[in-house]
Amino acid sequence: MVRWPAKNLYNIDTERIAHEELFDGYYGVCTNLEDSAQTILKLNHQRWEIEESFRIMKTEFKARPVYLSRDDRISAHFTTCFLALTMYRFLEKKLGARYTCREIISGLRDMNFYKIVGEGYVPTYTRNDFTDALHEAFEFRTDYQIINSQQIKKIFKATQS
Repeated sequence: MVRWPAKNLYNIDTERIAHEELFDGYYGVCTNLEDSAQTILKLNHQRWEIEESFRIMKTEFKARPVYLSRDDRISAHFTTCFLALTMYRFLEKKLGARYTCREIISGLRDMNFYKIVGEGYVPTYTRNDFTDALHEAFEFRTDYQIINSQQIKKIFKATQS
């Protein structure tokens, strides 16, 4: 003889549903901060930039996986990644957020020069909207026929101040 387990009876708590409906459309934030709700919401609103920065480091900078075991090498690797991210964010702001991360990185990678000993540097990249925006933002040109060593030194000096 087979015995069936006792039937469970379920009911709907309509009062609880009505109470929960009051919060529809709101995003709950749980934190250990003891600031005002306005300050906490402002910080939470900026969280997407932090998450985007980690995504950029993992995908665009290819910062992972890391096969290092010595602490000094791990520290050097992530310091390099952090500096690259800082430089990227600076460029992003300087260019008015008109370009994606991928466009900035590939644009910079494509900006190569050929050194002619005793003459200077010849650009080997193709001029485009990104290179024009970069030249405009930093107030120097690198797309001329030959850039002599003195011009390169002036550009480096201008970017350091």
